[in-house]
Amino acid sequence: MPSKSAGSFVEQAPFSLKLAATGVLLFLHIPVLIILLYAFTTDEATYSFPPPGLTTRWFGVAFARQDFWDALWLSLRVAGVATLLALILGSLAAAAVYRSKFFGREAISVLLVLPLALPGIVTGIALRSAISMGDIPFTYWTIVLGHATFCVVVVYNNVLARLRRFGSSLIEASMDLGADGFQTFRHILLPHLSTALLAGGMLAFALSFDEVIVTTFTSGQQMTLPIWIFSQLTRPRDRPVTNVVAIVVILLTFIPILIAHRISSESGSAHL
Repeated sequence: MPSKSAGSFVEQAPFSLKLAATGVLLFLHIPVLIILLYAFTTDEATYSFPPPGLTTRWFGVAFARQDFWDALWLSLRVAGVATLLALILGSLAAAAVYRSKFFGREAISVLLVLPLALPGIVTGIALRSAISMGDIPFTYWTIVLGHATFCVVVVYNNVLARLRRFGSSLIEASMDLGADGFQTFRHILLPHLSTALLAGGMLAFALSFDEVIVTTFTSGQQMTLPIWIFSQLTRPRDRPVTNVVAIVVILLTFIPILIAHRISSESGSAHL
């Protein structure tokens, strides 16, 4: 019996289901469209609708502010290093859970996923308390540590799912033919894990870049971009500038997620 395509399934869906899906999409994305619209408004203090006029001058104002560029650069550095740590630690954890059978393996798997399920405020308070108890100063590296706790989960889930789909027969065949561990990893395992690592890394970068809660570890006047946006909310006349920066955050978050989705979809189709 031929399988139905996704397109035919959507065409045959009842009107109520289509209406519900449309309502959910509007609920999720109308606020984003409002931010986009009022990044071009000529009224700097109020959100009157329709906007009294449209202008692009707020983009120039935002891009001329050095504090914006400092916050953006800090966010990019934190996200990049946190993603690198997540790729290493998440891959090692997934390999250990998949390849080894030991007492408490399922419990360890749950604990690895737990940081993503917990509210960010809980993770932030717990890490802050632990760092304070260790008399560790709050610096750039404490921000990276906080972000890596939930970025590891994304990479771990992606790599573990790919390992379970990949199986162990090719690895065993490679070892039987005389390849050492590094050669097996380079020629057999890494090519099959590459798309999972890339997708996991993209998602981890996006999650780290727009995270707010655990970025409060920063010291001095340093702020990541989400914290910078939060600090601007108390300045009504800077609302259009804040909206412009919010668009930058949305784009820098949306693009990695879109790429990760495409990679995951193509990889999933290739393995069917």
